[in-house]
Amino acid sequence: MTATTPVEIEGEVAPRFEAVREAFRRNFEEHREVGASVAVFVDGEPVVDLWGGRMHPDRDDAWQRDTIVNCWSMTKGMVATCAHMLADRGLLDYDAPVAQYWPEFGKLGKEAIPVRWLLSHQAGLVAVDPPLAPRSHEDWETMVHALEETTPQWEPGTKNGYHMVTFGWLVGEVIHRITGKTPGMFFREEVAEPLGADFHIGTPASEDPRIATIIQPAPNEIFVRNPAPDAPVNPLMELSLMHDSELVAAPNSRGWRGAEIPGGNGHGNARAVATVYSALAEGGEHAGVRLMGAERVDIAREVQVMSPDEVLTMPTRRSLGFMHPIPGTGDRRGPESFGHGGAGGSIGFADPEHRVGFGYAMSQMWAGDFGTLDPRAQLLAGAVYESLGVETGND
Repeated sequence: MTATTPVEIEGEVAPRFEAVREAFRRNFEEHREVGASVAVFVDGEPVVDLWGGRMHPDRDDAWQRDTIVNCWSMTKGMVATCAHMLADRGLLDYDAPVAQYWPEFGKLGKEAIPVRWLLSHQAGLVAVDPPLAPRSHEDWETMVHALEETTPQWEPGTKNGYHMVTFGWLVGEVIHRITGKTPGMFFREEVAEPLGADFHIGTPASEDPRIATIIQPAPNEIFVRNPAPDAPVNPLMELSLMHDSELVAAPNSRGWRGAEIPGGNGHGNARAVATVYSALAEGGEHAGVRLMGAERVDIAREVQVMSPDEVLTMPTRRSLGFMHPIPGTGDRRGPESFGHGGAGGSIGFADPEHRVGFGYAMSQMWAGDFGTLDPRAQLLAGAVYESLGVETGND
């Protein structure tokens, strides 16, 4: 397959949603898409399930129905969902100190940090203080202990800043302490398997043959937002990458794939992501599988912060573990939608107002920054709402 060869789009769409198929095709023709999948549920029913392109940049093996790929921070939405399930069961209190569940956490200025601030990126723990050996991010206990020995980078609760990687270990260890299960295990047993969602946090080597290769843009291009060519890099951004270049340099390694890094190494496809978000869009239940009650979904998506991000240096709207569209940015999602994107373009979201669950996963990372919107995901989301006859009103 060459750059000029038309890409064969596989899968199905309901007649009303043919515009999504066309948008998906355009991504390959106009936006350098290499391999990807997109899926949409409306009212719990699948209306879009498409995939196309190739799995690897240097080979012509076609992207398959069961191809999965690293979804980066889209994983955060899956971890947040697990936390809300525990809250719905009465096992987790958002306003309780983290140290109530994780006693070793409660020192060095972290004693009063509530779980709520972990979920809303207000804890001031975007990095760790202890120096890390290479590949430390692959060992759960190493990272948990490092966070215990860290002093917050700002007074907790006074600012919001993207906990780019630490979010997963922070929220994940709370899940671990409550349930005795790592977040990857809890997600697999309580979410993925019941829903039939092919998404993994800690992916076994047996799945390697169907994992697509992540194609990164130029070094640091996706991770750093500079308002001017000669502007200095935000020091909190540098800290947030954990002083470990391997953290973002080796997403195709076995070590990265197999570790539990719930802030950013989930592997799945669009169908799996859309399935989970469809459950949230349907009031917490999909296909007879109940994750949480409808009232809990409303609590989970209640916006907590609307302020500039100290790490990403951009405006934000965040609820408890989810990101929301920002008015005036041209975001094509519905204004009541919530979910999470991943570096390079992957995204999943739920829209309870229109009962939409959406997932998009791809291999070619978009070479933009955190302050601008990936045109591929926006083209797809726009086509969904156009098919529904809905004006999103975010322009």
